[in-house]
Amino acid sequence: MRAVLQRVSSASVAVLDDDTGERRDHSRIDSEGLLVLLGVTHDDGEEQVQTIARKIAELRILSGEKSATDLDAPILVVSQFTLYADVRKGRRPSWNQAAPGPVAEPLVARVVEELRSRGLTVAEGEFGAHMQVSLVNDGPVTILVEA
Repeated sequence: MRAVLQRVSSASVAVLDDDTGERRDHSRIDSEGLLVLLGVTHDDGEEQVQTIARKIAELRILSGEKSATDLDAPILVVSQFTLYADVRKGRRPSWNQAAPGPVAEPLVARVVEELRSRGLTVAEGEFGAHMQVSLVNDGPVTILVEA
């Protein structure tokens, strides 16, 4: 499991309808918190869910060297299979390392559940949708976390 954590002062997700091109606001956070882009690979399971959720909740990357747990900061989790792109050959990425939707979707949901079980406010993207993610990266602070 791989996550890109970005410290943000705000972040939002809009979903685009592939047929009509219509854009609808889906979710947002409007205060200091984290945007988490989350990718899942084939052999991920409950151990990786627990590890990545703990790191997301407890990494001290918010203001004053505090964590999301310390500040009760909101988190926006967006699934992103492209974190497992392999670009070593040619000009077209390979997605072979990314878990397919039926494997990845429940694991992304488990990470969200685990964060919420820690008392955190968690907004979500829409799994498998064409999304537009907007953010104000604070710092900027961007960290890659693997479990």
